[in-house]
Order: sequence, then structure tokens, then C-alpha cells
Amino acid sequence: MGHTAVPQDTAGGLTATEHRLANGLRVVLSEDHQTPVAAVCLWYDVGSRHEVPGRTGLAHLFEHLMFQGSAQVSGNGHFELVQGAGGSLNGTTSFERTNYFETMPAHQLELALWLEADRMGTLLTALDQESLDNQRDVVKNERRQRYDNVPYGTAFERLSAMIYPEGHPYHHIPIGSMADLDAASLADAQDFFRTYYAPNNAVLSVVGDIDPEETLGWIDRYFGSIPSHDGKRPPRDGTLSEVIGSQLREVIREDVPARALMAAYRLPHDGTREADAADLALTALGGGESSRLHNRLVRRDRTAVAAGFGLLRLAGAPSLGWLDVKTSGDAGIEEIEAAVDEELARFAEEGPSPEEMERAQAQLEREWLDRLATVGGRADELCKYAVLFGDPQLALSAVRRVLDITREEVREVAAARLRPDNRAVLVYEPVEPPESEDADAAQDADEPDDATTLDAEGAEK
Repeated sequence: MGHTAVPQDTAGGLTATEHRLANGLRVVLSEDHQTPVAAVCLWYDVGSRHEVPGRTGLAHLFEHLMFQGSAQVSGNGHFELVQGAGGSLNGTTSFERTNYFETMPAHQLELALWLEADRMGTLLTALDQESLDNQRDVVKNERRQRYDNVPYGTAFERLSAMIYPEGHPYHHIPIGSMADLDAASLADAQDFFRTYYAPNNAVLSVVGDIDPEETLGWIDRYFGSIPSHDGKRPPRDGTLSEVIGSQLREVIREDVPARALMAAYRLPHDGTREADAADLALTALGGGESSRLHNRLVRRDRTAVAAGFGLLRLAGAPSLGWLDVKTSGDAGIEEIEAAVDEELARFAEEGPSPEEMERAQAQLEREWLDRLATVGGRADELCKYAVLFGDPQLALSAVRRVLDITREEVREVAAARLRPDNRAVLVYEPVEPPESEDADAAQDADEPDDATTLDAEGAEK
């Protein structure tokens, strides 16, 4: 087992060491003895960007299949064993990765490592047509509940398809299409697992109240015999022009509770100073109730009930800036859009005020430190930077990089990217209820909650 120890004092004294097994599995350990818990996080370098046309949704489908049993853990045993030991667990899928994670009482760490190794090494022995069909139906139902049958539910899918053109690896979102889910065969699933669920395509991080030597011994014992796989196909190139070149626009008439203006902007790739500057720009413009757009649209003009602007960071393609405005009463989209463009133009010319810059940096700093303060959050960030950028230590210096950005850098990225010719726009218009003397007819219409949600990674859970 290879061993490279690289401790760094970067974020509040947090450190991490790196190691590599003979089969290629990368291991990152970070000791934290404040509480008797330990987090295990396993990132596989596979997401929806690795899928091919006609077989979308496989990465997310596998997130579900990984909880359906392996050679020594049948059925729902993974959940039962972790929760029975006092732990918590889950998995998520994004454009760029699939991850699995457990937080355990420290004395139950070995169990979590054994469980992850068992399904990495032996899932195919338990994967059959019945479990594939079962989880395919679960994912299709998830799509109905989270996307197809909720107000504004397909907005992210539509906007992604607009700013990442046909044929681009990010054109489709991780949930996949119904047709492609139906088309996936058992042979497709088996080939997908062999290709991507190999130790040399993964990073394992363990953070918390651990003994590093003991932990490495368990990892080598349980993961060391799993063979590597050299047949991985690299993801298709996600390169695009920095600016779309013209505004893309679509009007949707659906049963939604209010008009909405949503837009997606192409922004710099994650891992760059420009991406950090863009994050600060969107935070100042739309990150909370003190932001410019909230103050203008909700407080001053009273044309909106909510106005937010956030960044979905992506490493293999331009990041996505997400604008979401829900209107108030009979407010017109034209008035709101004019106000948004006025605020963006002023920001591009003047940049953030010193107070806005300080507030935005403090907000992002708090979010980063909150992530690094939990063993689970730190384990996830260490995996992220190892998989996407080759260096887990970058997770521990992320806060410093955000605080190093200048007001002029924020202004420059806003001027270059937050332009009408660099966005895709969705306008939601409510469908008028049919005229009827039967008042009960209108009452029978479904009114699901607004469930358009996306986590920081754009992940399917």
C-alpha cells in the first residue's frame, strides 16, 4: 500500500493525509477527536456526463441499486446495519460524480468500511433482473414526484437542455428520461458497474475520531483485494463558448401558482478564481434577503414574493448561474425582467459596494466553514477536490481563496457573463382555470407544493 502523508494547516487547523492502495483506490484521512463519531465518504468518478445518448439515467439508477444488496448483505441490509449501529447514510448522483456516505459512532467505523467494500467488490453477484426492474420503477416514480408532477418541476431540466446544447454531456440531467430508463437492460447495468465501480475510479475519505493506522489496516483488508478496471471511457468534452451569443427563451403554460421568471447563465468552470468571483457576485445579487434583487423586487417594487440567484459549480463544463423569481399578484414578467436587467447592468458597471462584498464573503465563508465543521461535510469536500481537481488539500484552503477575491474581479465576471446574450430564460404563465358553473371543478385541481429544489451539486438524492 502506497502512503503519502501531506498534512496541511489550512482551515482552522484541519489537516488531511493521502494514501493509495495497490489497486488504485485513493484514501484521504482527517483526524478530528472532538466528538466520538467518524464519517465515511466514497466518491466514484461517474455521473450523468459519462452516460451515452439512449442510456441516460444509469448513474442515478445505480445509486439506488447500490442499496439493494451485495454478496454478504442481502436486500435492505445496508440500511438496517448502519442504522442499527446508530449511524446515518445516503447517496447522491450529480452530473460529475456518484457518492455514498455514512456517519457512524467511532467504534462502528469498521462496519461502514466493510459494507462499502462488500458492495464495491460483490454487487454484481446480487444484481438480477428483479432488483433492476424494482429500482427502475422507484426512479421513474421519483421522476414523477420531483419533476413531472410538481409546479416548476421541469425548470432545471429545461434550462440545462437550453444552455448545454444537444449532444453536450451536460444536456441531460441525472434523473434521466423515462424512455432511457425503460431501455436499460441487465447487461447495460452490469457493464456500467464493471466500468465505473472500480477502486481505481474512486476516492475514499474517512474523517473523525479515528486511529489512522488502524483505519488504513481495515481499508487495506476490505478493499485491497478488489481488482482494478482499466476500461473506463473518459467523459465527452464539455467545452463550450464562454457566452451563448444570443438569449434563448421559452414560455411555459402550466398549472403553477404564480408567474415565474427563471434563467440560467453560463459561468466559469469550478476550480478557478473566476468561479469564486461569480459565486460572490450571485451571492451579492441574489443570496438571501439582504441581496440586491430581493431588495429591489420583493421589498421596493413588491412585484415578487421571492427572488434568488445561486451558482451550481461544475468542473467539466461551464458552471450554471440560476435565477429564480416568483411573481406577486398580477405583476408582469416584462416589468420584473426589466428590473433584473437594470440591476445586473448597474452591478456590472459599479461592482459590489464594500459592504456588499464584505457581506457576500462572510456568507460564503460561513457556508464553507459549516461544511468543514462536520465530519460528513469535510469527508465529502475532501473527496470532491480529489476526484474533480486531483488534490483533496484544496478543500481545506477553499475559504481562503474566496476571501482573496477582489471587488474588481467580481465586477469583471458580472460584466462578462451576466448579460442578456448569455442566458436561457423560462417564463411560467399559469393556465387559466376553465370557465364552469360547477365551482367544485376548480377545487378538484391538484395543487402540489412548489418542489423545485436542487442541492449545491445539482444532485439527485
